[in-house]
Amino acid sequence: MGKTIASIIVVTIALVATVAGQASAPKPGPEHKKLDYFVGKWTTTGEMKASPFGPGGKMTSTDTCEWFQGGFAVICNSQGTAPTGPTKNIGIMGYSADQKVYTYYGVDNTALTMTTVPKGTVQGDSWTFNDESMMGGQTIKSRYVLKIASPTSYSFTWEMLGTDGKWMPVLTGTSTKNK
Repeated sequence: MGKTIASIIVVTIALVATVAGQASAPKPGPEHKKLDYFVGKWTTTGEMKASPFGPGGKMTSTDTCEWFQGGFAVICNSQGTAPTGPTKNIGIMGYSADQKVYTYYGVDNTALTMTTVPKGTVQGDSWTFNDESMMGGQTIKSRYVLKIASPTSYSFTWEMLGTDGKWMPVLTGTSTKNK
Protein backbone atom coordinates (compact mmCIF):
# COMPACT_ATOMS: atom_id res chain seq x y z
CA MET A 1 0.00 0.00 0.00
CA GLY A 2 2.89 2.41 0.73
CA LYS A 3 4.23 1.88 -2.82
CA THR A 4 0.76 2.61 -4.25
CA ILE A 5 0.46 5.94 -2.42
CA ALA A 6 4.01 6.88 -3.41
CA SER A 7 3.21 6.00 -7.05
CA ILE A 8 0.02 8.10 -6.96
CA ILE A 9 1.96 11.07 -5.54
CA VAL A 10 4.67 10.78 -8.22
CA VAL A 11 2.07 10.52 -11.02
CA THR A 12 0.12 13.48 -9.58
CA ILE A 13 3.25 15.65 -9.38
CA ALA A 14 4.17 14.68 -12.95
CA LEU A 15 0.67 15.57 -14.21
CA VAL A 16 0.65 18.93 -12.40
CA ALA A 17 4.11 19.74 -13.78
CA THR A 18 3.00 18.78 -17.31
CA VAL A 19 -0.18 20.89 -17.13
CA ALA A 20 1.72 23.82 -15.58
CA GLY A 21 4.32 23.60 -18.33
CA GLN A 22 1.62 23.71 -21.00
CA ALA A 23 -0.31 26.60 -19.45
CA SER A 24 0.85 29.90 -20.85
CA ALA A 25 1.57 32.82 -18.58
CA PRO A 26 -1.02 35.59 -18.65
CA LYS A 27 -0.23 38.47 -20.97
CA PRO A 28 -0.98 42.16 -20.41
CA GLY A 29 -4.08 43.38 -22.21
CA PRO A 30 -4.73 46.67 -24.02
CA GLU A 31 -5.76 48.30 -20.73
CA HIS A 32 -2.35 47.50 -19.22
CA LYS A 33 -0.64 48.90 -22.31
CA LYS A 34 -2.36 52.28 -21.74
CA LEU A 35 -0.14 52.63 -18.67
CA ASP A 36 2.84 52.96 -21.03
CA TYR A 37 1.99 56.67 -21.27
CA PHE A 38 3.37 57.13 -17.74
CA VAL A 39 6.69 55.33 -18.29
CA GLY A 40 9.62 57.78 -18.28
CA LYS A 41 11.05 60.63 -16.26
CA TRP A 42 8.65 63.43 -15.32
CA THR A 43 8.91 66.84 -13.68
CA THR A 44 5.87 67.84 -11.63
CA THR A 45 4.90 71.24 -10.24
CA GLY A 46 1.80 72.07 -8.29
CA GLU A 47 -0.03 74.13 -5.74
CA MET A 48 -1.24 72.51 -2.52
CA LYS A 49 -4.23 74.04 -0.78
CA ALA A 50 -4.39 74.13 3.00
CA SER A 51 -6.27 70.96 4.02
CA PRO A 52 -6.25 68.15 6.58
CA PHE A 53 -3.22 66.87 4.61
CA GLY A 54 -1.15 69.93 5.53
CA PRO A 55 -0.50 73.61 4.80
CA GLY A 56 -0.85 75.20 1.39
CA GLY A 57 2.04 76.14 -0.89
CA LYS A 58 4.14 75.10 -3.86
CA MET A 59 5.26 71.53 -4.49
CA THR A 60 7.67 70.03 -7.01
CA SER A 61 8.86 66.51 -7.75
CA THR A 62 10.85 64.45 -10.16
CA ASP A 63 9.26 61.12 -10.96
CA THR A 64 10.82 58.07 -12.57
CA CYS A 65 8.25 55.54 -13.77
CA GLU A 66 9.05 52.15 -15.26
CA TRP A 67 7.35 48.88 -16.06
CA PHE A 68 7.38 46.25 -13.35
CA GLN A 69 8.43 42.82 -14.60
CA GLY A 70 5.61 41.17 -16.51
CA GLY A 71 4.10 44.37 -17.91
CA PHE A 72 1.05 44.51 -15.62
CA ALA A 73 2.05 47.50 -13.47
CA VAL A 74 4.08 50.70 -13.60
CA ILE A 75 6.17 51.65 -10.56
CA CYS A 76 6.92 55.34 -9.96
CA ASN A 77 9.58 56.60 -7.57
CA SER A 78 9.27 60.30 -6.77
CA GLN A 79 11.13 62.83 -4.71
CA GLY A 80 10.66 66.54 -4.28
CA THR A 81 9.54 69.28 -1.96
CA ALA A 82 6.19 70.31 -0.52
CA PRO A 83 5.08 72.91 2.03
CA THR A 84 5.83 70.33 4.75
CA GLY A 85 9.41 69.71 3.52
CA PRO A 86 11.17 67.04 1.44
CA THR A 87 8.99 64.32 -0.08
CA LYS A 88 9.69 60.82 -1.25
CA ASN A 89 7.10 58.30 -2.43
CA ILE A 90 6.45 55.15 -4.38
CA GLY A 91 3.33 54.65 -6.48
CA ILE A 92 2.11 51.54 -8.27
CA MET A 93 -0.38 51.82 -11.13
CA GLY A 94 -2.07 48.76 -12.54
CA TYR A 95 -5.26 47.44 -14.06
CA SER A 96 -7.65 44.95 -12.47
CA ALA A 97 -9.10 42.84 -15.27
CA ASP A 98 -11.53 41.30 -12.75
CA GLN A 99 -12.93 44.66 -11.61
CA LYS A 100 -12.32 46.41 -14.95
CA VAL A 101 -10.73 49.43 -13.24
CA TYR A 102 -7.28 50.97 -12.99
CA THR A 103 -5.70 50.81 -9.56
CA TYR A 104 -3.20 52.94 -7.67
CA TYR A 105 -1.36 52.21 -4.45
CA GLY A 106 1.14 54.56 -2.84
CA VAL A 107 3.20 55.25 0.25
CA ASP A 108 5.33 58.25 1.11
CA ASN A 109 7.67 59.60 3.77
CA THR A 110 4.82 61.24 5.68
CA ALA A 111 1.99 59.54 7.51
CA LEU A 112 0.27 58.74 4.20
CA THR A 113 -0.15 55.04 3.68
CA MET A 114 -3.08 54.13 1.51
CA THR A 115 -5.40 51.70 3.26
CA THR A 116 -7.69 51.37 0.26
CA VAL A 117 -6.83 51.12 -3.40
CA PRO A 118 -8.27 53.98 -5.45
CA LYS A 119 -10.10 52.74 -8.51
CA GLY A 120 -9.89 54.59 -11.79
CA THR A 121 -11.55 54.79 -15.15
CA VAL A 122 -10.47 56.36 -18.42
CA GLN A 123 -12.73 58.36 -20.70
CA GLY A 124 -11.03 59.97 -23.66
CA ASP A 125 -7.97 61.79 -22.34
CA SER A 126 -9.17 61.91 -18.70
CA TRP A 127 -8.25 59.42 -15.99
CA THR A 128 -10.38 59.62 -12.82
CA PHE A 129 -9.50 57.77 -9.60
CA ASN A 130 -11.95 57.68 -6.68
CA ASP A 131 -11.04 56.74 -3.14
CA GLU A 132 -12.72 56.41 0.23
CA SER A 133 -10.44 56.05 3.23
CA MET A 134 -10.17 56.89 6.93
CA MET A 135 -8.41 59.94 8.34
CA GLY A 136 -8.64 60.90 12.01
CA GLY A 137 -11.48 58.43 12.51
CA GLN A 138 -13.55 59.94 9.70
CA THR A 139 -14.33 58.63 6.24
CA ILE A 140 -12.77 60.86 3.59
CA LYS A 141 -13.82 60.68 -0.05
CA SER A 142 -11.36 61.96 -2.61
CA ARG A 143 -10.83 61.90 -6.33
CA TYR A 144 -7.82 62.46 -8.53
CA VAL A 145 -8.44 63.60 -12.11
CA LEU A 146 -5.60 63.52 -14.61
CA LYS A 147 -6.09 65.11 -18.04
CA ILE A 148 -3.62 64.26 -20.79
CA ALA A 149 -2.66 67.41 -22.70
CA SER A 150 -0.06 65.86 -25.03
CA PRO A 151 2.21 62.82 -25.29
CA THR A 152 4.57 64.60 -22.87
CA SER A 153 2.33 66.49 -20.44
CA TYR A 154 -0.77 66.23 -18.30
CA SER A 155 -2.56 68.32 -15.69
CA PHE A 156 -4.09 66.96 -12.52
CA THR A 157 -6.42 67.87 -9.67
CA TRP A 158 -6.78 66.05 -6.37
CA GLU A 159 -9.99 66.90 -4.52
CA MET A 160 -11.71 65.96 -1.26
CA LEU A 161 -15.45 65.87 -0.68
CA GLY A 162 -16.26 68.50 1.94
CA THR A 163 -18.86 68.20 4.67
CA ASP A 164 -21.01 70.53 2.54
CA GLY A 165 -21.09 67.93 -0.26
CA LYS A 166 -18.85 70.00 -2.55
CA TRP A 167 -15.47 68.95 -3.95
CA MET A 168 -12.55 71.04 -2.61
CA PRO A 169 -9.17 71.09 -4.38
CA VAL A 170 -6.26 69.75 -2.32
CA LEU A 171 -3.61 69.81 -5.06
CA THR A 172 -3.51 71.04 -8.66
CA GLY A 173 -0.58 70.91 -11.03
CA THR A 174 1.10 69.71 -14.20
CA SER A 175 3.61 67.02 -15.10
CA THR A 176 5.97 67.17 -18.07
CA LYS A 177 7.92 64.23 -19.47
CA ASN A 178 11.65 64.90 -19.79
CA LYS A 179 13.19 63.94 -23.08
